[in-house]
Amino acid sequence: MVRFYIFLLIGILAISTASIFIKLCEAPALVIAAYRLTLASLILSPFAGYRKVWQNWRGSEWRWLMLSGIFLALHFAFWIASLKFTSVASSVVLVSTNPLFVGIGARLFLKEPLRTNLIGGIILSGLGSGLISFGDMTLSIEALMGDGLALLGAMMASGYLLVGKKMRKGQDLLSYIFPVYSAGAIVLILISLASQKPFFGYSSSTYLFLFLLAIIPQLVGHTTFNWALKYLPASMVAVTILGEPVGSTILAFFILKETLTDLKIIGGILIFVGILVALKTPKAFHSEMS
Repeated sequence: MVRFYIFLLIGILAISTASIFIKLCEAPALVIAAYRLTLASLILSPFAGYRKVWQNWRGSEWRWLMLSGIFLALHFAFWIASLKFTSVASSVVLVSTNPLFVGIGARLFLKEPLRTNLIGGIILSGLGSGLISFGDMTLSIEALMGDGLALLGAMMASGYLLVGKKMRKGQDLLSYIFPVYSAGAIVLILISLASQKPFFGYSSSTYLFLFLLAIIPQLVGHTTFNWALKYLPASMVAVTILGEPVGSTILAFFILKETLTDLKIIGGILIFVGILVALKTPKAFHSEMS
């Protein structure tokens, strides 16, 4: 079971860098999202071709893989756009409210039980997220728009996790993430073209951050959580992702010079406690994993 904690920690650290790279990019939100998934898909393509992963895609599975990619594309489109209007802390906190939607969805659609410790973890993490956002939000129209976009991003991320949990039962990791990332990339490219967003003409530093965005938070971070979906409840994986606001807020303090208030510190502690509570599993589960 220790390996799950180690990999999930690596995943949290990796996705925490995403908002920083995005803030440092000069490109529009849709273009950033399109580059992120396109580059990740291109990097995976030689491995997917060597493994001939398409041999594992059967019938109705295509529709679910495409649906997961659409959810992922919309998640990035909404969330990355939110970072253009509000602070890193507010955006990552609100987009990380997905455990509330995933917990309900997992119960309704996947028949996953809502254990007491998971409910407690969601409550504690939700309180922590609320404290962070309360200390950072403003009443400006732009900030409110950013908050709304982040919440839409959370809903799309919930659909992405729920479909991922369903599909990872019968798919190995590469056979799942390659079509999902690729489908998401195609959707974002089409939306960007329809919106007449330019793909070229940016600074060399922007292209560097776009590449890092594809490597660290996408290929390391998202792939780690997609790996975990095969072995852990979707709601548990969603709660673990609540560590992102803590990591992102700390990085924003040092790199972007965004304020780190007492409320954010207390909120971060509550989120970590909530994650630990949610990850506390029954002995039977430990035996099954060993």
